[in-house]
Amino acid sequence: MMQSRDLAARFEAYSDWRRRLSAGISGLHEWLSEQELADAQADLSIQHLLERLHQDQLVVAFVAEFSRGKSELINAIFFADFGQRLLPSAAGRTTMCPTELLYDSTRPPSIRLLPIETRARDGSVTEFKNYADEWVTLALDLSSADRMSEVLSQVSQTKRVPIVLARKYGLYDDGDVLAPMSAADEAAVDIPCWRHAVINFPHPLLQQGLVILDTPGLNAIGTEPELTLNLLPNAHAVLFILAADAGVTRTDIDVWRNHLIGESPGTKEGRLVILNKIDGLWDELRTASEIESEIARQVRSSAQLLAIPPAQVFPVSAQKALLAKVNGDDALLAKSRLPLLELALSKELIPAKRHIVGSATRAEIRSLAASTRTILDSRIAGVREQLGELRGLRGKNQDVVEHMMERIQQEKELFERGMQRYTALRTVFTQQTNALYECIGLEKLRATAGETRKRIEASPFTKGVRSAMNDFFAQIHGGLEQSGRQTSEIHDMMLAMYVRFASEHGLQPFAPPSFSMLKYQKEVERLERAYNVHFNTLWNMVSKAKFTLMKRFYETIAIRVKHVYDIANRDLESWLKAVMAPLETQVREHHIQLRRRLDSVKRIHRASDELEERLSELEQAEAGIRNQIAALGRELSAIVAIIEQPELLPLAANG
Repeated sequence: MMQSRDLAARFEAYSDWRRRLSAGISGLHEWLSEQELADAQADLSIQHLLERLHQDQLVVAFVAEFSRGKSELINAIFFADFGQRLLPSAAGRTTMCPTELLYDSTRPPSIRLLPIETRARDGSVTEFKNYADEWVTLALDLSSADRMSEVLSQVSQTKRVPIVLARKYGLYDDGDVLAPMSAADEAAVDIPCWRHAVINFPHPLLQQGLVILDTPGLNAIGTEPELTLNLLPNAHAVLFILAADAGVTRTDIDVWRNHLIGESPGTKEGRLVILNKIDGLWDELRTASEIESEIARQVRSSAQLLAIPPAQVFPVSAQKALLAKVNGDDALLAKSRLPLLELALSKELIPAKRHIVGSATRAEIRSLAASTRTILDSRIAGVREQLGELRGLRGKNQDVVEHMMERIQQEKELFERGMQRYTALRTVFTQQTNALYECIGLEKLRATAGETRKRIEASPFTKGVRSAMNDFFAQIHGGLEQSGRQTSEIHDMMLAMYVRFASEHGLQPFAPPSFSMLKYQKEVERLERAYNVHFNTLWNMVSKAKFTLMKRFYETIAIRVKHVYDIANRDLESWLKAVMAPLETQVREHHIQLRRRLDSVKRIHRASDELEERLSELEQAEAGIRNQIAALGRELSAIVAIIEQPELLPLAANG
C-alpha cells in the first residue's frame, strides 16, 4: 500500500513544514522585539501570518449523484485502517446531507447535526455554526468502530413529512421531487432529517488540517446555497464521482458545468473525475486486454463529455480497494487502481497547496523585513551624518562649534515647521480614510441588503426579484468601484508627500504600495454569475417552493458579500497602515536624529574633551546597527530556506 502511505506521509510532511515555518516566523518576531524594532504594524502582520498558518486547511470535496459509491471511496482512501466501513455505504441514498469531516482539538470526538427545520428560517449553515444550541451533538466512541458506525449512520436518516412542509423547506416542487412519494401516502414525501453534519474525528490526516466535504446527491447542490456559493468553490480539490455502469448522465453534465467549473479554463485545476465501479467490467469471459480496452474507452468518453484531458479521469473500484486494504491484498488493491488516484492526490494537490501558502508567506515576510531595513538604514544614515559632523570639529575652535550648533538648531526648527504640513496631511488622510470606509462599510451593506430583502418579499414574481437583485449587485459593484477610486486618491496623495519630504528633509525615498479592488470585484462577479445560473434554472415557473429557494439563495449571497466586505475591510486596514507607517517612522526617526545631533554638539560646546568620547559612542552605535542589519538578513534567509527547501518526507514513506 505504498501510495496510501505516500498520501499520509505527504500530509504529515506538509503539516511539519507549516510548524517549522511558524516557528521561524515566531523567532523573527522575538528577535524584532529584543532589538526594539517591532512596532504595532509588525506585530499585527506577524499575528495574521501565524493565525493563517495555524488555521490552514486543505479541503477535498466529494461530489456525486447517489449510488455512485462516493462514501465507499472516502472509506477506501481515508478510513480503511479501521477494518470496516466507517461512513454508511449501501445501495441507494446514504449521505442525505452535506457532511464535513474534520478535526477541532477544542471539541470532543462527535457528530453535530443541524436539523432540517432550520431551512424554514433565515440564516445560512455558516451562521448557524455560531450557535451550539441549534445543533444536535452525539458523542463518538473511539473504542468501538461498530458504535461509531452506528452514530455516523445518522447522516442517512430521513423522515416522512406532508408535502406542504417539504415545500416550505424548499425540498419539494411539482415535477422536481427530492424523494418520491409512496403509494400508501400520496400527501407525504421522505426528506432528510438533517440539513448539515460536522464530524469531529481525530484521524491523523484530519488532525493535520485535511477537511473532507461529503456532499449528498446532486439535488442537494441545487437546494442548499451554502454548497453552491461557498463550500464547493472554496474547496482545493473536487473529486467528481461517476459510475462505470451508469456513464455520464445529463444531470452529471449539468452539475459539472454549473457548479464545479467556471467560465475560465483555470477553474478545472484541482477537479478530478473518478470513474468508479470498474469491477462491474471485470468479466471472466473476457480477456484482460478486452477489459482494459473497455475501461480506456469509458475514460475517453467521459473526458470528452466533460471537456477535460483523459489524464484527469481516474478509473477505480472503491469497494474492491477497501476490501483489499482491510484484508491486506496488494494484488486486488493494484487491480482496483485506487493507488493511482492516491498518487495524484499526494503528488499534485499537497505540493500545489504548499506552493500557494509558501509564496504568500514569503511575500509578507520580505515586506516586513524591508520595512525594518528602512528603519535601520535611516538610523545608520543619521549616525554617519553625526560622525561626519563631529569628525569635522577636531581641532576647531568654539566659534565653529557654535556655528554648527546654530545650523542644526535651524534645521530642527525648519523640520518642526514642516511638521505642520505633516499634521495637515494626517487630517486629510483621516478624512479620505473615512470616505473610503463609507464606500465599503458594513453599515451601508446592511442597509442595501435589507432594502433588497424587502423588495424580494414584496415582489414574488420573476421580474420583481430579478430587478431587486440586479439593483443589489449594481450597488455593490458601484461601492467597490468608488472604493477603488478612493484608494487611488490616497495612494497619489501619499506618494506626493513622500517625494516632498524626501526632497525637503532628506528622508529616504519611498513609493507606497497601491491597492487593487480586483479580487473583491471578481468574487462578487462570481456570486452574480452563480445567482443568474440558479435564477434561470429554478425560476422556470412561479411557485412557492421556488420562491422560498430563491430567497434562501439571496440570503446566502448577502452573507457571502458581507464576507467579501469583511476581508476587504481587513485588507484595507493593513494597507492604510502600510501606506502611512513608513512616513510616521521616518518622521519620528528624523526628529530623533536631529535632537541627538544637537545634543552632541551642545555637549562638545560645553567641554571639548567630550568630542572623542562621543565619536567613540557613535562608532559603536554604527557597528551595532550593522550587526542588526546582518542579523535581519540571516533571520529572513532562514525563513525563506524553510519555504524553499525540498519536501522532507518521513522515513516511513520510503518503506
